[in-house]
Amino acid sequence: MEFQEQLSQLIRAYDAGQAEESKYLLESLKPVEIANLLESTPPKLREILWDLCDDETRIQILEHLGEEVRDEFLETMDTAQLLAAAEAMDTDDFADLLQSLPEAISDQVLSHMDRHDRARFEAVLSYPEDSAGGLMNVDTVTVRPRHTLEIVLRYLRLRKDLPDTTDALIVVNSRDEYLGMLPITKILTTDPSVIVREVMDGTVEPILDNASDTEVARLFSELDLVSAPVVNAEGKLVGRITIDDVVDVIIEDASEAVLARAGLDIEEDIFAPVQKAFGRRAVWLGINLITAVLAAAVINVFEETIVKVVALAVLMPIVTSMGGIAGTQTLTLVIRGISLGQVGRANLKWLIRREFLVAALNGMFWALLIALSAAALFQDTILAAVLAIAMVLNIVIAAIAGCLLPSLLTTMRIDPAIAGGVILTTVTDVCGFFIFLGLAT
Repeated sequence: MEFQEQLSQLIRAYDAGQAEESKYLLESLKPVEIANLLESTPPKLREILWDLCDDETRIQILEHLGEEVRDEFLETMDTAQLLAAAEAMDTDDFADLLQSLPEAISDQVLSHMDRHDRARFEAVLSYPEDSAGGLMNVDTVTVRPRHTLEIVLRYLRLRKDLPDTTDALIVVNSRDEYLGMLPITKILTTDPSVIVREVMDGTVEPILDNASDTEVARLFSELDLVSAPVVNAEGKLVGRITIDDVVDVIIEDASEAVLARAGLDIEEDIFAPVQKAFGRRAVWLGINLITAVLAAAVINVFEETIVKVVALAVLMPIVTSMGGIAGTQTLTLVIRGISLGQVGRANLKWLIRREFLVAALNGMFWALLIALSAAALFQDTILAAVLAIAMVLNIVIAAIAGCLLPSLLTTMRIDPAIAGGVILTTVTDVCGFFIFLGLAT
């Protein structure tokens, strides 16, 4: 059954007051499908559907909900239910959940755990959420290099089960320092009398616990990893990261790149109350209003020029629009390059020169076409020349700004994906209007 059909059936059952049918529909769905339905329904229906789910299903649903919707349901759960969630969820997933709770409640939940579990969660909570330490799971299976594969097999049988997505065991010494990886395939296909040191892969580099989640995603993509060990500055094993967590990072980064341009939060609930949505969007509308006022102020300076040559008002948007598009192309390219680790101080100067030449060539090509059109339409060669020069200059300025802004904003600890577009628009509008109207004057 398609998602929209499931949603339509639930809404019809709700409107008809058929709670039992709604419950039957929910029981036929997987937790991830229920989570998707909950995020796609208005708050009143959402609460009813949540109440129809049993405790075990609710815990599984929490793992798939967006942060804002998840927080709504967490407020209704008591300490016992949260402890049950801790037992069922992966360490890293429950740590993310704890971070969204008020500190008093998260401390209360931690205080009710046994010493071992509390230490596990506190280890993950000590790292930033967007770091390798924040992504990792502390449930690891380690072996010593001196043991034979037969002893390793006995150890695995005693465990009875392995953490999800276990493609290899981690080899450490007596001080828990990382040495290498022992693939499961080697254990199954090699003579049991062989010792671990002889068949382990010591070339697999661990990930530092302070690496960013973007860096982790890049490493998994480049090296085709399923899991990877995480170590601290001393080289001691602290956990491991698995591909399912990396996929979440990639999806979040892609969604953030799209939503950030409009000033929207990736975790924003599409059915959030009007007051909450109003407050969030008002901030970005206010910021954009300031940039618009700056551009209008520049236009106002040249009011007399525009009154004398009305055609300027017709042609102004062309200059700013072309600069905006050219700058956005460069800005997007550089932000992506930085996120993939392809752009840095070492090659930024070369990239600026390249973008300058590309912008200059594009500017001259399109400026020539628009200048010829303007000269034919308005019978004014001076106006056409002014338009062409302004367009070339604004496109070049926009390209340089697009190259420099991501690095400058990153240095200032501002996300270029969020603020870059707004600042670039201000630069292209203000510079475009000033150059065009200044030359015209």
